[in-house]
Amino acid sequence: MLNYPVTLTQDTNGSLLVSFPDFPEANSVGDDESEALINAIDALETALEIYFDERRPVPMPSKAAKNQKTVALPALDSAKVLVWNEMLSQNLRKSDLARKLNVHMPQIDRLFDIHHSSKLEFVEQAAQALGKHLSVSLA
Repeated sequence: MLNYPVTLTQDTNGSLLVSFPDFPEANSVGDDESEALINAIDALETALEIYFDERRPVPMPSKAAKNQKTVALPALDSAKVLVWNEMLSQNLRKSDLARKLNVHMPQIDRLFDIHHSSKLEFVEQAAQALGKHLSVSLA
């Protein structure tokens, strides 16, 4: 999974502001640390949608400083990001990937929809079509 470092800053009203060094456009807030970190995942997923919509590569997580909190992107979303970045690094479009997989464009659109529960098997097929192997581990 991709673990992104976050910065928590106390606001004047007592809430915690959340920002991401890797995503300047992703910000969130919470009444306490637990709520702030939960809300941070929503902010991160919203930022990912922007990157996908604008056809930009998603930044990989920077190294967290000692004692810095991180937010883990869910495994399926992490896999989607990795396939997305690989597709872009090969200068391919979604339509190219659809042709490689012999599927219709709506299936590729859903693949890169963060809110769609794509089947892991399909993400794996997409990785293979790009000449990569999706690896899952338990830590």
